[in-house]
Amino acid sequence: MRMTDAPRNRVAGAGGLYLVLTEPLIPHRVLVEHAVERGVRFVQLREKSLTDRQLLRLAGSLRDITSGSTTLLIINDRADIAAAVEADGVHVGPQDIDVTSARRIVGGDAIVGVSTNTLTQAESAPGSGADYVAVGPVFPTTTKVDARPPIGLDGVTDRARAVGSFPMVAIGGIDAANAPDVIAAGADLVAVVSAICRAPDPLGAIDSFLAAISETENGR
Repeated sequence: MRMTDAPRNRVAGAGGLYLVLTEPLIPHRVLVEHAVERGVRFVQLREKSLTDRQLLRLAGSLRDITSGSTTLLIINDRADIAAAVEADGVHVGPQDIDVTSARRIVGGDAIVGVSTNTLTQAESAPGSGADYVAVGPVFPTTTKVDARPPIGLDGVTDRARAVGSFPMVAIGGIDAANAPDVIAAGADLVAVVSAICRAPDPLGAIDSFLAAISETENGR
């Protein structure tokens, strides 16, 4: 089934797994092909060590896979790369360019997601022009060396109350065992990096997450 709606229109109501690609143990393309086959809603490319040319080539390759599918391709930080490959959107953090500037680059139909470090930042996200907000870290994580103290499940609930129906992604230390708890605490999506990218069987890890999340959603 080809998706013709503007990417921004496909964020509301989205739930489940948000796969973040950072130095996976298997090729990026293999992971993304599997994610598309399984109907993973979001895939974000976050590779900070690549040159611009390498990142552009990889992003274009992944866009070829996700184009026309139900999987949305997001590029971390680099609105210029997202625009160049016509990705579905870009994700920016508190230290990156602001949401307004990012949207100016990627266009009005594209998705702009924003990371937040505090409850106050999360509260302001719905009025910022962003399409979803990321909160965390939920649990201790080694993915980011400068990660802030974990907010825990109570922090997820506090932020979910603060943003209301605005789409919210939780990230940080999430695995297949605790993902249901994170969703139950109020997250719409769980963002996963190392628990998939660094897993001995990354494709099996995707399936484990999807099974765990499906059980939680069916139990709601």
